[in-house]
Amino acid sequence: MARLVIDPVTRIEGHLRVEATVSDGKVKDAYSSCTMWRGMEIILKGKDPRDAWAYAQRACGVCTTVHAIASVRAVEDAIGAKIPENARILRNIIMANQNVQDHIIHFYHLHALDWVDVVSALKADPQKTSELAKRISSWPKNSATYFKAVQDKVKAFVESGQLGIFSNGYWGHPAYRLSPEANLMAVAHYLEALDIQREIIKIQVLLGSKNPHPQTFIVGGQSTPVDPESQNALNADSIAFMLKYADKAIEFVEKVYIPDLLAVASFYKDWAGIGGFGNFLVYGDYPDANGKFYFPGGVITNKNLAKIEKFDHKKFKEYITRSWYKYSKGENAGLHPWEGETTPNYTGPKPPYEYLNVEGKYSWGKAIRYDDLPMEVGPLARVLVAYASGHNDVKEVADMVLKKLGVGPEALFSTLGRTAARGIETLLMARKTKEYIMELAANMKKGDTKVADTEKWNPKNWPKECQGVGFHEAPRGCLAHFVVIKDAKIANYQMVVPSTWNLSPRDHKGQRSPVEEALVGTPVADSNKPLELLRTIHSYDPCMACGMHTIEIKEE
Repeated sequence: MARLVIDPVTRIEGHLRVEATVSDGKVKDAYSSCTMWRGMEIILKGKDPRDAWAYAQRACGVCTTVHAIASVRAVEDAIGAKIPENARILRNIIMANQNVQDHIIHFYHLHALDWVDVVSALKADPQKTSELAKRISSWPKNSATYFKAVQDKVKAFVESGQLGIFSNGYWGHPAYRLSPEANLMAVAHYLEALDIQREIIKIQVLLGSKNPHPQTFIVGGQSTPVDPESQNALNADSIAFMLKYADKAIEFVEKVYIPDLLAVASFYKDWAGIGGFGNFLVYGDYPDANGKFYFPGGVITNKNLAKIEKFDHKKFKEYITRSWYKYSKGENAGLHPWEGETTPNYTGPKPPYEYLNVEGKYSWGKAIRYDDLPMEVGPLARVLVAYASGHNDVKEVADMVLKKLGVGPEALFSTLGRTAARGIETLLMARKTKEYIMELAANMKKGDTKVADTEKWNPKNWPKECQGVGFHEAPRGCLAHFVVIKDAKIANYQMVVPSTWNLSPRDHKGQRSPVEEALVGTPVADSNKPLELLRTIHSYDPCMACGMHTIEIKEE
């Protein structure tokens, strides 16, 4: 039995190590280890709660906006602040826009190269590539001349001996199946996606002043002014500007992302039976004027789509039995985040080391559990809960994708399904971005210019002690910030992020996390080039910077 180590896992945010045992060409067991120390909670203690969102979004250089909204919602929940309609709509626009950009980046720049052989594209016939592209899409750049130019660019990389952004791939691996023409098409769209993601995020830049790390969230609403009569506020010109980029996003997703997803997936249908998990959690998000979420919340256990349970955060517990922390209540205690403790206690091997002691503590990640069960969160969870709940938009797009692939809903419980669900969600959120912009325009037309409610801004209006939780369905999955406030200062702060759910170590019962469980049974053609494992790991879009928050370096 071979011991396989992937460290670091690249094409993710942060530091992740995966160890696996392989026998007879398949993964027998797997261990997920976050290799950075978690510390943002300690930084936030004693701070003014109204500033928490500005600190919290520094947990990550990518997932900045999602932490901002979860944090500001947590404080608003604690002190009882309500936000006006314009703030609700503005937040929906910002978060939907960020969701689309994030998913495009993930599919093309973090995950696609697990399925696409860049070097194989050199063997492609540009004319045949053009014919393939035109069969699946009316995208205007589908000419043979265009694909020949992309091929020449890749060839120049290869001949120089420096693949640049395509370095360190397992090119030529037997697990790659796309034709040279399909590879060339995908590589071309990889490069196009670099430009489109930069363009469409201009909506968030307008509403948030910058990206990443937007500046316009405030407790009680938003600081972005809305006034159709002013050139120094959001007006008709601003609406037109945002609609321009919303339309760009819709066109790219409809004519490039979804066709690419279907084309690539058609070569890998066996992956509809690899990398699955059975328990799913969704908080719900994107509220309308009546407080109803576009993506409904719910809990699925054991793949049972016939029973969607309502989630209750009081069933959350974080365990550190296999994590490098200590609890005042003991190693096997499970703490709800409001009572959470973040006391680092590294007991692992001294670097550099060959293997972790996976029989003991082996990660900086805590093991978050729901009713003592591990839960998968993310686009697949959202699509499954919505699909099973009869969500018309989700059913329409999901059924279209499943029909074109010739598979049933059961195929969603897999690595392929996880990747397909992300594409389904991207299309829905691109369309919703435009709807939210039109909703803002309609509200402005009614003369509503209020963007914040400052009634609760003064700490004198807060309870002496209070606690709150802020939820957000981030691109990677369920994100929650828990805050305890005493005497107008933060007494305790805990972040439970998507990668805490998906990539935790074992818990007090020895239960694997979703990614550890999903890797079991994965075929491995070459233990020195574990491409197959990366497919499932990347399908979760790990963000260990979010999960661990900061690293502290001390000079000896």
